[in-house]
Formats: sequence, C-alpha cells, structure tokens
Amino acid sequence: MSHRFIGLAFLTALCVLSGCGYHTIGAATHLPPDAHTLSVPMFATRTETYHTETALTDAVIREFAARSRMHVTPAGGGNPDVVLHGTILKEVIEPLTYNTTTQQSSSYLITLVVSVTLNDRDGKVLYQNKNYVFRNQYQATSDLHTFLDESPAAIYRMSRDFARALVADVLEGM
Repeated sequence: MSHRFIGLAFLTALCVLSGCGYHTIGAATHLPPDAHTLSVPMFATRTETYHTETALTDAVIREFAARSRMHVTPAGGGNPDVVLHGTILKEVIEPLTYNTTTQQSSSYLITLVVSVTLNDRDGKVLYQNKNYVFRNQYQATSDLHTFLDESPAAIYRMSRDFARALVADVLEGM
C-alpha cells in the first residue's frame, strides 16, 4: 500500500512540475520557430550623447550571436526573419559623490532609458519593452595630470548588461 502511495505522490509531483512554467534556456518564446535570421539595425537615439547607440547595438548583436542559433546581421537588408529596433530615449549622467577636499564630483551615475521592439517579417510585434532602464556608476579622476575619462568604459559595461538582459527576455521569455 505504501509503495502505491509513494508512486502516486511521485507521479502527481511530476505532473505538477511539468506544467509550472519552467523551460529550458534558449526556449525562444518570443521568436517563431522558423526564425533563422535576425537583423539589428543601428539603434536610434533621441539624446545628444555620442557613441552610445553604437555600443548598445554592437553588444546586442554579439549577445544574440553568442546565445542563439540565428544568423545575426547589423543591417536591415536581405529580408531577415525578425528585426530588432532600439531607440535610446534618455541618457543622463549625474554626479553621485563629491570629494570634499577638491569640491569636485568623484563618481557619476549614468542612466539609460531604451525602447526596443522585435518584429517579424510581416511587421507583427513579437516582443516590446518601451522602458528598459539601466544604470552604471563610474569613478572620476581628480588629478588633471592623470585624467582618464571613465564614462566610455561605463557605457560599454552598461551595454553588455543591457544586451544580456534583452536577449534573455527575448529568448527565455522572462
């Protein structure tokens, strides 16, 4: 009797767990199963900053190429199966901490707000997030003789983080 109960409990648990929403990584819930090519045109920008759109676009292309089996291209030509469009809506750099001795900022916070839309060949929206918000902190050099602008490195770090999150959302449906 107890073997039958244990077997029934195991079978019930297996049935419950199989329908609880877990899936394997890369289960491409936002991509059609027949999608083999992805185009990621250069992100648009509504800001006056320089080069952030290039860093974001490159990071997204690299991440999709690394984590999916699709052929990823930077341009919209060639009639791709899906196209990912991105727009940088806002980029703000704010002082975060101050050096009380020099009265200068010693670290900064960069905040990006990005909108992305993934469309299939017919224009149907497969995935959309109009409000990705990413932040990254970086330190400033206070010595003018050894000054090194750290904001480009912060943008690249933030671009990688953004690309990882975006690709996970698209591929894993999180």
